[in-house]
Amino acid sequence: MARTEHALLEERRRLGPDELAALAALPEDRVVSLAALAHEVRLAWSGPTVEVEGILSVKTGGCPEDCHFCAQSSRFETPVKATPFLDTDEVLGAARETARLGASEFCIVLAVRGPDARTLERLEALVPLVAAETGLQVAVSAGILTEEQAVRLAAAGVHRYNHNIETARSFFPSIVTTHTWEERAETCALVRRHGMELCCGVLLGMGESDAQRLELLGQLQELDPCEVPVNFLNPRPGTPLQLRRPLGAWEAIRWISLLRLALPSAILRYAGGREVTLRDLQAMGMTAGINALIIGNYLTTLGRAPEEDLRMLDDLRMPIGALSAAI
Repeated sequence: MARTEHALLEERRRLGPDELAALAALPEDRVVSLAALAHEVRLAWSGPTVEVEGILSVKTGGCPEDCHFCAQSSRFETPVKATPFLDTDEVLGAARETARLGASEFCIVLAVRGPDARTLERLEALVPLVAAETGLQVAVSAGILTEEQAVRLAAAGVHRYNHNIETARSFFPSIVTTHTWEERAETCALVRRHGMELCCGVLLGMGESDAQRLELLGQLQELDPCEVPVNFLNPRPGTPLQLRRPLGAWEAIRWISLLRLALPSAILRYAGGREVTLRDLQAMGMTAGINALIIGNYLTTLGRAPEEDLRMLDDLRMPIGALSAAI
């Protein structure tokens, strides 16, 4: 790994496909070394700061898309039922609690294909209100955007827009059939074009091969997001992936490390499924390239108590603060 270390720490350049493939092929007994190098790269490119974020599903369930991992799809018989857009006071209450925990980012999430006219108007009113009331940077996740919608959300003060690519282009049709990988990539491009930071995450453990994970790394390099949430499949009852076994913890550490080595400047955020996949190795993930995390609950699954995550960061001597992608 000496060449990898030189490329990332001395030459300050991204790794190419062949270099990443060689790292992915390292035997299991080299994962600790891989993680240690990823941590060095994280510190060299971004410093020790960890960014903490809270997320809130303001419009849950009833989504018309068929993402096979998602309990919010109206196409599957799951325990999650459609609910209307939360009241403004409920959103503000959640944002205030997020700020109280020391977070700097608050993400408003909607289970929709894309925002309709009424939803967009609600977001245009809500985003500046949350920012003014709490001092938090406000992110939004509302599906596929048109150019006009991207312009309007940027004007409303959206700091980051989340639109996960989830998996490699070649594997995507096995997971979603109601829209394409290219449609997601187009929205990612619109987000960057109109001045919002791009938050574009992955979901590991859906049955993709190592070759497809490497393909995903290359495609993320092309999309160049500011932030990459790292999700692990937590199989949801009623979804097509309900019987799939979660990713192993050691494998998760390997791919966290590879994500950092492929994207040295990105904010790499612990997201959904980490409690199920990593269990007692969550702290190790923080020393394998992760430098941000979602605290509290996720969209339809429970996280661990925020106090546990804050204690973990204190034990690791990792200060909490706001981040932007390193240049």
